[in-house]
Amino acid sequence: MLARNIRTLTERRGREKREASRQEKIADAVTRFAGSMTFVYIHMAVFGLWVAVNAGLAPILPKWDESFVILGTSASVEAIFLSTFVLISQNRMSAAADRRADLDLQISLLAEHEVTRLVGLTSAIAEKLGIADAADPHLEELKQDVAPDAVLDEIERRKEPD
Repeated sequence: MLARNIRTLTERRGREKREASRQEKIADAVTRFAGSMTFVYIHMAVFGLWVAVNAGLAPILPKWDESFVILGTSASVEAIFLSTFVLISQNRMSAAADRRADLDLQISLLAEHEVTRLVGLTSAIAEKLGIADAADPHLEELKQDVAPDAVLDEIERRKEPD
């Protein structure tokens, strides 16, 4: 059972990856690269060289941006694009997380329903056999199916204001 579930999840993730649009794949690749130490090292080298040359610390190369306006503008434009790529990737991951949460909820509701039925059947068997615990008043509550809407409404009602 465990191997089947792992295989199913792996196949599902592989299919989702294959079915991602070209734009999503590009955004994920850019986000992955921008979140790497290679990206940091490249930027340290490029910006370090830029600053060194334009501050006059490397006199063998000519200055091209003494006021660092081009560097600032370039960094700002890069930040705009990188944040957009990250947001695209996060939106996709958020949608996948929402789907998994829906699946978790559905499985939990099914399990709760099955347990409720089992409590009812076990209680009936205990009653038939004359077992004293069959008269436990808490069993009646456990035999009731939980209404998900009622639970969500109660959670919202008890939620503290922000």
